[in-house]
Amino acid sequence: MTDFSEYFDGKVEAYPYEETHDLRTGPDLNQALLPLLPFVGVWRGKGHGSYPSVPEFHYGQEIRVSHDGRPFLFYESRTWLIDATGKPVRPAAREAGFFRPVADKPDEVELLLTHPTGILELYVGRVKGVQMELVTDAVVRTPTAKEVTAGHRLYGIVDRDLAYVAEMAAEGHPLQSHLSAKLERVGG
Repeated sequence: MTDFSEYFDGKVEAYPYEETHDLRTGPDLNQALLPLLPFVGVWRGKGHGSYPSVPEFHYGQEIRVSHDGRPFLFYESRTWLIDATGKPVRPAAREAGFFRPVADKPDEVELLLTHPTGILELYVGRVKGVQMELVTDAVVRTPTAKEVTAGHRLYGIVDRDLAYVAEMAAEGHPLQSHLSAKLERVGG
């Protein structure tokens, strides 16, 4: 067995490359990402959810879309359930992934998403101005994850806010409305 210990001697400084959600600071946005530029930022607001297998619910959400100069965007979403007054009740869904423009097709985009519940989703779609529509190309899940078979998402910038609707096919139900939200830009 090869001894690699010499490569691990010494300290390493913090990650040396800047990532930003604010287009006024940090690295320049990669030209391939120009169609996705309206979605870069930090967004926060309220949403509504329903599905046949769960009671109707309201949630708070924060989405962060950032870049480091390379041709992809980092995406992170955190949600928490809220009561009728908007008070936080408990943490809810999280997801993280990457938006990737399709080379030589500036209006096409891919979204790779991971969920801590054991689900991986690959979406493909199009960007048209300030609107992006995505459908699942593949859904992969661990043996312990709930059955999710398809998804459809529509994002848009509406009155300077990020609005979206998400449909899901899961647990034997056909594709249908699941989530909708309107989020205000709070950073970027």
